[in-house]
Amino acid sequence: MKQMFEEFKNFAMRGNALDLAIGVIIGAAFSPIVSTLVQNVMMPIIGYITAGVDFSSLAVTPIEGVEIKYGLFLNAIVQFLITAIALFFLIKGINMMRKPTPEAPPAPPPSEVYLREIRDALVKGKS
Repeated sequence: MKQMFEEFKNFAMRGNALDLAIGVIIGAAFSPIVSTLVQNVMMPIIGYITAGVDFSSLAVTPIEGVEIKYGLFLNAIVQFLITAIALFFLIKGINMMRKPTPEAPPAPPPSEVYLREIRDALVKGKS
């Protein structure tokens, strides 16, 4: 039992599992922000551009008694796209802050230096 607990602890504390847990928590916290942005900011603008059409009320009734609410689907697509764009810029900003400073390339090994000297000497000898 103790060995299984140690294995679980090693699994849970690995970077990937911890990053995934943090991502899920941040995603859950980010969802209301995006929902509010879409419903109260983006959709009124889109509704104004499309002459007051509210996507959520769009529906067709191809068969009597069956209503297909494709407007809700369009709202979900817009919300997904806004979420994806927001996360893209968030991750891009984080990656820019984490980017390490470029380091000078390491010095070549001595054998490579000697080979270059031999090559240069041979080139001079031909001239």
